[in-house]
Amino acid sequence: MLYPVLHATVPPLARAIWRPVVEGREHVPASGGVLLASNHLSFMDSVVIPVVVPRKVVFLAKSDYFTGTGVRGALSRAWFEGLGMTPVDRDDPRAAIKSLDVALEVLARGEAFGLYPEGTRSRDGRLYRGRTGVAHLALTAGVPIVPVGLIGTELLQPVGASRPRLVKVTVRFGAPIRVAGEYDGLALGKARRDLTDRVTDAIGALTGQVRAGVYNERPVDA
Repeated sequence: MLYPVLHATVPPLARAIWRPVVEGREHVPASGGVLLASNHLSFMDSVVIPVVVPRKVVFLAKSDYFTGTGVRGALSRAWFEGLGMTPVDRDDPRAAIKSLDVALEVLARGEAFGLYPEGTRSRDGRLYRGRTGVAHLALTAGVPIVPVGLIGTELLQPVGASRPRLVKVTVRFGAPIRVAGEYDGLALGKARRDLTDRVTDAIGALTGQVRAGVYNERPVDA
C-alpha cells in the first residue's frame, strides 16, 4: 500500500537532486512481465533503477532490512516495502530456490522483476560471468530480458558511507532480448548458458566494463 505513495514522491525528488543520465528508457515495456538484468556495483543499484523506471520494479533485498525493531526498524521496513522490494534470507540454503519462485510469481502477475546476473556486487569494477538464473526465469516465464548498464553507482554510497553523495550516475537500457521461439529444440542447459551469456554481453556493451571471465563470489562477511 505504501508503494503508490513513495513512488509518486521519491523518484521525482531523487531525479531532481541527483539528475541521473538515463538512456534507452523506451526499451522498458510499459506493461507485462519483464526482467531487468543489470550489472551490480552498489547497494544503491536497487534504488537507482526503480527511481528511473516509470513502472514498479520488484527487487529482492536482505531480510535484515525488514526485521528491525522499534521506530528505526519500522521505518526501514516501510521504506524497502514501499520501493517494491521483497525480503530474502541469503543465509538460508534454500534462498536461491525461493528467490526464483518469488520472481516467477512477480512475472506471472505481469510485473517487472530486477536482478543481477553476477549474483553479488562487483568490488573491483569488473563485469563478472552471469549465473543462469536469469535465463531460467526468462525461459520459464516466457518474458523478455531488458539489459541494464549502471555507471557511477559505486560512488553514490561507497561502503562505509552513512549517506548518498552527489555524483554523476548513468543508467542505460538496452533493447529487449526476446526468448519466444529462440531456443526451441536446444538442450535446456545449453539454452540457459547461451542466453545468460547474451545478457552479460549486452550489459557489457552498455557499460564498457572489463570482463572478469569468472564468477563473482560473495565474501563470507558480506
